[in-house]
Amino acid sequence: MEHILYFTKKMHAFSGKILYINLLGMVIISLLEGMGILLLIPLLSFSGIQDINIGMMSSYLAIFESLKNIPKPLGLLLILGAYLVLLIGQSLIQRNLSLRDIKINIGFINHIRMETYRHLLQANWEFFIKKRKSDLINSLTEELGRVANGTYVFLQFLASLVFTLIQVGIAFWLSAEMTIFVLCCGAIMAFFSRRFIKRSRKIGNQTSDLSRSYIGGITDHINGIKDIKSNMLEESRNSWLQEWCQRVGIERLEHARLRSNTQMYYKITAALIIAFFVYVSAVWFHVQGGQLLLIILIFSRLWPRFTGIQSNLEQLAAEIPAFKALRQLQTECVESREVRGSEGYTNIQPIPIEEGIEVRNIHYRYNGQEQVYALQDISLHIRAKQMTTVIGRSGAGKSTLIDILMGLLQPENGQVLIDGVPLTRDNLLHLRKGISYVPQDPVLFNATIRENLLLVDPNATEAQMWTALHFSAAAEFVRKLPLKLETFIGDRGIRLSGGERQRLVLARAILRKPSILILDEATSALDTENEAKIQDALDQLKGTMTIIVIAHRLTTLRNADQVIVLDKGNIVQQGIFNQLASDRDGLFSKLLGKQMHDSKMRAIR
Repeated sequence: MEHILYFTKKMHAFSGKILYINLLGMVIISLLEGMGILLLIPLLSFSGIQDINIGMMSSYLAIFESLKNIPKPLGLLLILGAYLVLLIGQSLIQRNLSLRDIKINIGFINHIRMETYRHLLQANWEFFIKKRKSDLINSLTEELGRVANGTYVFLQFLASLVFTLIQVGIAFWLSAEMTIFVLCCGAIMAFFSRRFIKRSRKIGNQTSDLSRSYIGGITDHINGIKDIKSNMLEESRNSWLQEWCQRVGIERLEHARLRSNTQMYYKITAALIIAFFVYVSAVWFHVQGGQLLLIILIFSRLWPRFTGIQSNLEQLAAEIPAFKALRQLQTECVESREVRGSEGYTNIQPIPIEEGIEVRNIHYRYNGQEQVYALQDISLHIRAKQMTTVIGRSGAGKSTLIDILMGLLQPENGQVLIDGVPLTRDNLLHLRKGISYVPQDPVLFNATIRENLLLVDPNATEAQMWTALHFSAAAEFVRKLPLKLETFIGDRGIRLSGGERQRLVLARAILRKPSILILDEATSALDTENEAKIQDALDQLKGTMTIIVIAHRLTTLRNADQVIVLDKGNIVQQGIFNQLASDRDGLFSKLLGKQMHDSKMRAIR
């Protein structure tokens, strides 16, 4: 219940006095319902159907003695009219409160959704390295939906609790002995039904596991659909889903069996109690017909409240794993928050790079516990408005170095300086505001070319967009498209070729007018023609911004102002292209020779 109470406090903070107004409304509804029940007593008495004149009822019925002085039809009409007014009033208030509950629930869940998403956006890159993407999607969809259902059930539980307390008070006023008897029966039922609540929570855990498994499998399927089709893996994926369907079928059946067992338990228990109730009332308490009718009336009003509360508790128990998972995600995001304090991600001014970026004695290990360093004792200087290329074998630490330069990863030792100023949480966002990053796998959204470009600068004019497209060598192919900027490019830009996607991403990066442009092996998957076009674009940009490129192609390396060679997390060579190429014993010369050999072999083929 700890996690439910946590979100209950959040609901209280979100809804404020509206929640108390609803609770007051619930009290009024319950009182009106109780008054309606009390009106049935004089109705039975004055209609002659049954005389009820016991205990406190005598003084209560005396209130209606004046009705005996008027004709019976008119008296009955007055009592029935009052009953209908109370019932209609109760229904109107109930309708208003139900809509208000739904409004509170929707607003609260949207609040939690935005809060969780904001925490995710503010979490650092290391957090996402450790997490499976599909688990995050599951938390923001399936688990959040279950939390929404759980909070609505909790509001229903509060309503049932308030109604029950009021009804118990009215029942005590009618007959204390019988009410105590019903309460004792309810307590006994609650004691023996604890196993249903425990079972509900266990099934809730199974639901969470199955949900994560499904989202994860489907995400892998969609991401790898090309490999699945190319390698004829359809049958294996079909077998996976078939196995999952069997597991979820068992889980759903267990849940249905639990609910049916609970309902059967309630009905049998109610039948036994009613039988015992009537027997005890007639044999031990020697109650008359009117009293027996009153007793049955009390039981019929209280027992459904007990079963309703029990049902709410079972539903809440089933949703506890979702509450726990969402709270844990929020906690981990807060602990991994990239920037402390109240500073947001808007109105951030970029840092102008005048001198350059300096790296001093950087050491970094993933998870901070691995024996092998991804980077070790890295020191270098990247001059402003020049082009620096980083080269190395796979796993040498190239991307890790770039991630540290962008502030995505925090070094274990050492520091990064921007124009001599250390990079800290205080200026991290200001640095990143001036960075445009182009990854190896271009990220485009399921929208038009215009909409993809405007993501980085919503106020960009069409002329500015075409200028960026020209610099990235993308203007030519965009002009040939029938709808030009309004062309819909599909999911991840699938309707464009690889080279067109890469050049469009580069155009988006240029449109931002960055002070630092970073290309992380952005040309490695391109053919010679498309690579040459992007290289021409980079040549046009040299001298206007600081360019950092992770690359291994000869054409890219030759035009760099500085080449940095990494191997096993260390800088093994550093200098200009010709200088490094002349060192025959160096790693750069070996990598370069291998590349030239591979190029010749491809040309022969």
